[in-house]
Amino acid sequence: MEHWDTLNSDPDAVFDKEVHLDAAEIAPIVTWGTSPDDALPITANVPDPASLPASQAEHTRDALEYMGLTPGKQLESIDIDQVFIGSCTNGRLEDLRVAAAVLAGRKAKVPGLVSPGSHHIKARAEAEGLDKIFIDAGLAWVGPGCSMCVAMNGDSVPRGKRCASTTNRNFRGRQGRGARTHLMSPAMVAAAAVTGHLTDVRPLLEGRSAA
Repeated sequence: MEHWDTLNSDPDAVFDKEVHLDAAEIAPIVTWGTSPDDALPITANVPDPASLPASQAEHTRDALEYMGLTPGKQLESIDIDQVFIGSCTNGRLEDLRVAAAVLAGRKAKVPGLVSPGSHHIKARAEAEGLDKIFIDAGLAWVGPGCSMCVAMNGDSVPRGKRCASTTNRNFRGRQGRGARTHLMSPAMVAAAAVTGHLTDVRPLLEGRSAA
């Protein structure tokens, strides 16, 4: 860090363009379709194939049919049936901490699994009491493994059911034959668990520490 801090631009440097972003104004992203590319801010609506170029419209129609969604539906109004946090993709200690920050003192409205990314992470999370937060919220605290990420070991999403998930793919059948997967961050999955639908996590994290 000391060396990195020496790599500043010269005080009188001039740039062709400067862009300033307020990260607090950037809405969390969720997927609505059957590819990680099918993603939008949680504040947006399900896309309408009729308004898209022909090259995109066919995929969008097919994806919406599989996902059981209608064009124009608010993403935040989409109800879910269950949640999954983990395993290796988003089951790091910092992932579990931020999900626990959302869930602490709250109850999940839907069932779900929390699978840490490794036995080492599981032990550290338990030492911090994170497992108790998940269990008290009504979620299952399980061991590390592929689990519901790829519908293994008996952990899967039933046909036609909708899952808020931190896994890294939402292809057809990824979490079970006919399963409908919405990808999002661990914090966003925790928020969906609390409300029972896709939810902007930012209000639920106000005043809470994820450290």
